[in-house]
Amino acid sequence: MEGTPPEPPEDEPGESFDPRAIELALRVGELLLASGESTERVNEAVLSLAVAYEVPRAEVQVTFTAIMVSAHPGGATPPMTGSRAIRRRTPAYWRLTALHKLVQEASIGMLDLDDARTRLNEIKRGRAPYPPWLMVVCLGLIAAAASMLVGGGPLVAATAFVATLLGDRTAAALARRGIAEFFQLTVAAAIAATAAALVIAAGHQTHASTIVTGAILALLPGRPLVASVQDGITGDLVSAGARVLEVFFIIAAIVAGLGVVVYVAVKMNVDINVGHMTSAPALMKPVPIIAAGVVALTFAVFLATPRDVLVPAAIGGALIWTLYALMLNWKVTPVLASAVSAVVIGMLGSLLARRRNAPSLPYIVPAISPLLPGTLLYRGMVELNTGSPQQGAMSLVAALSVALALGAGVNLGGELVRAFQSVGLSASGRWARPAARRTRGF
Repeated sequence: MEGTPPEPPEDEPGESFDPRAIELALRVGELLLASGESTERVNEAVLSLAVAYEVPRAEVQVTFTAIMVSAHPGGATPPMTGSRAIRRRTPAYWRLTALHKLVQEASIGMLDLDDARTRLNEIKRGRAPYPPWLMVVCLGLIAAAASMLVGGGPLVAATAFVATLLGDRTAAALARRGIAEFFQLTVAAAIAATAAALVIAAGHQTHASTIVTGAILALLPGRPLVASVQDGITGDLVSAGARVLEVFFIIAAIVAGLGVVVYVAVKMNVDINVGHMTSAPALMKPVPIIAAGVVALTFAVFLATPRDVLVPAAIGGALIWTLYALMLNWKVTPVLASAVSAVVIGMLGSLLARRRNAPSLPYIVPAISPLLPGTLLYRGMVELNTGSPQQGAMSLVAALSVALALGAGVNLGGELVRAFQSVGLSASGRWARPAARRTRGF
């Protein structure tokens, strides 16, 4: 009949799916984020699981502290949404590797939903490949090897080892009493600086900086630094901003601990100066190169990487130090030398990880640890407290510049590898990558 409005179309039938698929995707994403993975990789993994287990019209949203997965079956079936909050993050690269393997096998149909849930429970209940006491000892060994990296001897290395372990155990005691992590790091850095002040008071001025450099290197945030730059480059600005703030507060805590002790030492007439220090020490000798490899190796153990990553990590640490020292000898600036060295490590680490079908962070983060700017931080705090505020500020800016150069460099290396690979890790290949779209800031 003329003038009668057309009937609305019938609702399309709803798509049935198992709600446990959403739960599995959320739990995997939660563990990946808690283990230190970047938000882009977590988003890829969660979306892969949603596609693999036929979650209809899945939407995934990942931030630094939360994950949300929603399904829209259509028809009369209401949408379903689940979310998880990440309240605690601990470095566990063995778990990250196992989770990526689970995602890959599920994506190609090797695991049904029940098998995937069983595997996830096994991963969650699993233990690190190293005993807890060894991971604690490796924290001290990082400091000992780092002190030798910048010219210290066996006595200096032993002092840095003891100071770092004492600081770590004190921080652990504060953690058990509910003290915020900011103050835990402040106390740990203050104990390292106190050891250096005692060495200076005993008449060994030149040994102090190597002790502090070693102890600080064990505290510096290499893992969140790399993840923060990666999140920013890949377009996840909310998570990148949150991670940068985390890095800032960690460095601020270390600087605060150093500053208090240096200030007190100066007031007590302890002769602290940086006249003997170079702003970017890089010794092209066998001992520092071996020490760089040991720093990366012990960092890998501390981060609980799988055992088969230890040798590549040690080689990467020795290689990045060799490249850095060579470029400094060619009069390249420390920031550019750090960036170029990190690009090489980022490319090699990403290629090796791709060859082994594993995540790249366990190969990259330990390898860049020898170049983390411990010496520059100590130099800056001494200069600020000994009447050279301009030089101190410049040293702190230089430390931040080196840190950002390392983070950007390793991510650039990974981007160069990704540019020539045919597909991504999962269902969201390179053509679906948001950061690759030409928005020009609009």
